[in-house]
Amino acid sequence: MHRLRRRHGASLNGPRSPSRHSTPSTTSSPSGPVYAASCACSEPITLPAPDDSYCSVCLGILLPIWHQDDGLEMPHNENISSMISRVVQKEGFQVDEFSLEISLPAVIAANERAFRLYMKQKFGNEDWFKDKMFPQQTMSAKEALRLLIVPSLEKQMNAKHGSSSFRIRLTYTHGDASQKLHSLLPNEHSHKRKPGSRNGSDTSNEAHKRNSTDANNKQISESDSFIYKTLESMHDQEFCNLIQLPPEKVSKPCHLVISCLRSPIYIGGRYLKLSRNVSQSCWIIDDERMGEASVEEIIGENVRAICRGDSCKFHAAGREDIDVRMLGSGRPFLVELLNVRSIPSEIEVQQIEDRINNSEKKYVRVRNLKLVGNEIWTMMREGEAEKQKQYAALIWTSRELAENDLHNISVTKDMEIVQKTPIRVLHRRSPLERKRIIHWMQIEKVTNGSNYYLLHLCTQAGTYIKEFVHGDLGRTHPSIGAILGCRAEILQLDVTDVKMDFLQ
Repeated sequence: MHRLRRRHGASLNGPRSPSRHSTPSTTSSPSGPVYAASCACSEPITLPAPDDSYCSVCLGILLPIWHQDDGLEMPHNENISSMISRVVQKEGFQVDEFSLEISLPAVIAANERAFRLYMKQKFGNEDWFKDKMFPQQTMSAKEALRLLIVPSLEKQMNAKHGSSSFRIRLTYTHGDASQKLHSLLPNEHSHKRKPGSRNGSDTSNEAHKRNSTDANNKQISESDSFIYKTLESMHDQEFCNLIQLPPEKVSKPCHLVISCLRSPIYIGGRYLKLSRNVSQSCWIIDDERMGEASVEEIIGENVRAICRGDSCKFHAAGREDIDVRMLGSGRPFLVELLNVRSIPSEIEVQQIEDRINNSEKKYVRVRNLKLVGNEIWTMMREGEAEKQKQYAALIWTSRELAENDLHNISVTKDMEIVQKTPIRVLHRRSPLERKRIIHWMQIEKVTNGSNYYLLHLCTQAGTYIKEFVHGDLGRTHPSIGAILGCRAEILQLDVTDVKMDFLQ
């Protein structure tokens, strides 16, 4: 992280000669690399002067020359593009394509408007000013900055600029100038909106909003929000009465934060849980871990190590209790990786699968691991309610079952049951009544096991199988116990299949 500022500025009064610069140093900041920079809209720069000041319009953002606080020298060709490139390299991002986002303080938009109005007052009667070509040949500070940076940055990074999931964001702020402008503006309720503005927003403000939509990026300040909202609804005459024309120079440069962010990527597949002492997600009660490990940690840590992401989120199509194994074809899952440094190749994804499956502790296995799009997330959520699940349950009954009992259970098809929220989860789930379907069942006696049976069943997603067996003190009806007219208890439970058509 680097904190820099320009040693000397240049005003609009005339050219200046180049100043000396220094190399950057590293400091820490939670929001990303931080730079303070100053700018002159004219190319030459002079040595320090008592009245040293900065561009009254752009507040220093267009200056390509930098210097660091420790006074060390920096090559003259060092500029914003090389700094961005170094940040990307330092963070270890692998980049083939990038998009550049620029966020400027609202005071710059106000300065641009003030300068246009000043030009109109001073040269409004001149033919060259009236010519339609004049406004077409001007551009905003943001457009100019983008035009200056992008070609050089493409060369520095050997990557193309375009619509990319990897975003470089330049966030400029100027606290003093913004605060001063804020104090000059009237209360937002003291004037009417400008006619013709749609929902109080014009094109430039919509563009500003689009630059601020990503929640993982730094949001614009409340002060800037107020300034944008107020200025867009202010008539030119009212603006001229409040704001100095032309805008005054500033003695401090803009502050810059360079941040890099890649959109989330998703790796999906199916997992098998082979232990009855492993939870799906990390389970801690009163600072004590429940179980030996979790599926979330075992898969997530291995995936994140390859992709070098900031963090990851684990999503699965349903869940099983800690003492329930997940067998068969496995349960569909997604790992959402945030801000990864590299997107894994097919070979690297296979390496992740092999590492998990060959681990010494045989807790979890994965299959069909692959890089997938975020549409799988939607498909998984939508398919959860419709999916069917198959189970194998070892049960005990208070009496030995007759052949007629076994037959009655095995011929049951699409039986509707009603389940109230189980007693065991009432402390964390709403007390609701749910209707579920038992699609089919099969039961067989365990060899050499008195009153022990293996129950196979296929149910609608969301069925509480344990409660369906023992009845949960009548809160599930009918239950296996009620159907057989005896006490029934479940001893072990395995999920043997999750019927969903993707991530097979």
